[in-house]
Amino acid sequence: MTYLVVSSLADLPGTVATHGALDVVTLINADTPVERPSGIAPERHLFLGMNDISAPSEGLTQPGEDHLDQLLEFGLRWDRHQPLAIHCWAGISRSTAAAYILACAINPELDEMKLAQELRRRAPSATPNALLVSLADSRLGRQGRMIEAIRSIGRGENAFSGTPFILPLEV
Repeated sequence: MTYLVVSSLADLPGTVATHGALDVVTLINADTPVERPSGIAPERHLFLGMNDISAPSEGLTQPGEDHLDQLLEFGLRWDRHQPLAIHCWAGISRSTAAAYILACAINPELDEMKLAQELRRRAPSATPNALLVSLADSRLGRQGRMIEAIRSIGRGENAFSGTPFILPLEV
């Protein structure tokens, strides 16, 4: 089974090239220009325009059910022959939440706590977006376990940008 690879926008081209990803998920402010890496076909790139917020804020787009629906549909359609690249602006919050969510959705047997701990081990700066995780916990019927697991790892180390990392689909 292949894996998810998470990066910042700045690291996306190199991450895609290094890992041979053919599919990309972008979670970034809607007005941020994102150049699709070469080799990624338009239909294999999901762009989700949202701000990195966990509560409503005037003029900003919070992650919503429609974003989650698109993420899950795209991730579950992914053929798993090559890694799936997931990125946001810094590779710290929206993208780490999306990777955690997709790993749980793709492998329903995954233990939420073990996966969260593996996420922390591989990405010390990860601070998954709490609203995205909460929406997914409800949708995936995880009965609060995803929320609690992410809460248990706490806020990640301060960083301007996360270091690209792999999140396996099995732990």
